[in-house]
Amino acid sequence: MANLMENTWVFLDAGYLNKIAKYFGGGQPIGYDINQFAITLAKANNLWCKGVFYYTAPPYQSSRPTPDEADRKRKYDRFISKLNKIPDFTVREGRCQKQDGGQYVQKGVDTLLVMDLLSCKEKGIKTIVVLACDTDFVPVLNKLRKEHGIKIILAYFSDYKRRSEFSMSNHILTACDFKFLVQKEHFDAPQFHLDGK
Repeated sequence: MANLMENTWVFLDAGYLNKIAKYFGGGQPIGYDINQFAITLAKANNLWCKGVFYYTAPPYQSSRPTPDEADRKRKYDRFISKLNKIPDFTVREGRCQKQDGGQYVQKGVDTLLVMDLLSCKEKGIKTIVVLACDTDFVPVLNKLRKEHGIKIILAYFSDYKRRSEFSMSNHILTACDFKFLVQKEHFDAPQFHLDGK
């Protein structure tokens, strides 16, 4: 695999990560430290986490926010404020759009992730860890591998059930050098710390 303690960047799709955390929490997100989780993913692959990129979107706000919308936004802002204080932790925010039928969808998040992926080469990063399942990332991952020689480690989750919410296209699995199955212990592994203790 990668050289011992080679620098890496960890890219986290917040929507996908939250879905995995809810699975392990039995419907409610399991409690965990996002930055420590990213460090754990890197260390589990013999890599040194040099930076974390976290892709999310603030909760939807109507033109006149309801009390519930305003409360969600306050909690979100508090959460993001804490993340922004972590060294080498970058939050990228898209926007949340309400669709017909009351469904919410994030917009612009994938584009932000692609932009950051393309900056790996100029920053001297040779191996990256990506926690995502969207096949839209396949072209950029293949470009990084084939044109820039960057190794891709795909962190993913599967419950091994057909047609479940964790079913993944094999297409994204072909766009990585290594696949890494996320497990519950990666959310609460206290043995992994930056100081090696």
